[in-house]
Amino acid sequence: MLAKKIADNLVKKDLVESLVPVATLIAETERLLLEELTVEDRLNEEVRQILKKFEPEIEKGRLDYRRLFDMTKQKIVRERNVIL
Repeated sequence: MLAKKIADNLVKKDLVESLVPVATLIAETERLLLEELTVEDRLNEEVRQILKKFEPEIEKGRLDYRRLFDMTKQKIVRERNVIL
């Protein structure tokens, strides 16, 4: 388990002082890892929801979905300083 290895190493190397039980530290580490791993998935879903407004134009070929998706995603990344 990656979260356990990270938490154990942080404590063993005295990089952190655990004020909570080690099991709680491991659970929080796991939660943070999962949150970081899903940042891009959540961002992609948000972009898809935004682009639903433009479905008629996309379907008619007036707008390129892939290009619009990439541009919208990059705009949000810049605005929020998201690291992918």
